[in-house]
Amino acid sequence: MLNLVLFGAPGSGKGTQSKKLIDKYQLIHLSTGDLLRSEIAQGTELGLEAKKLMDDGKLVPDAVVNGMISNKLDANKGAKGFIFDGFPRTTAQAEALDQLLASKNESISVMVKLVVDDEELMHRLLLRGKESGRPDDANPEVIKKRLVEYHSKTEIVGEFYKDQNKLQSVNGIGEVDDVFNAIVGVLDSLR
Repeated sequence: MLNLVLFGAPGSGKGTQSKKLIDKYQLIHLSTGDLLRSEIAQGTELGLEAKKLMDDGKLVPDAVVNGMISNKLDANKGAKGFIFDGFPRTTAQAEALDQLLASKNESISVMVKLVVDDEELMHRLLLRGKESGRPDDANPEVIKKRLVEYHSKTEIVGEFYKDQNKLQSVNGIGEVDDVFNAIVGVLDSLR
């Protein structure tokens, strides 16, 4: 089974590359945002708990998110693998994910980090903001804050997987297909 964490700053190309990787390797897309919306829509116990917290403006705790991930893993036992999108964002989440996967006799196969410098990220996000109308991508000050948040709190998760010899960095600058082929090279070398 291929369990991939696709990692990188906002605007690094994770969404674009995820779609291509899901198609090529028939992976199940595991997005925490999608999971939250799905559990809420289904009215599950975890979904109702998450909705109550979100309605109060609070973050959904890791234990609730992990429960949703566990449900998704259990519902797709015959899957060829999973691509984790937007998770883990902290070392504590990475540790919890490892424990959850170990309880199911699975593990993260690799973390692929898309490396893109901040200047290029700013350019991409501003362009995306114009094209998609996303307000969080249209304001340079908001983008700067998101990048600071990524560098100060999220980027360290890469070190967690580096310590397990599971971190592979790929240059995220270039043509979409060239970046994709570089990721495929990393993934195929695992087989």
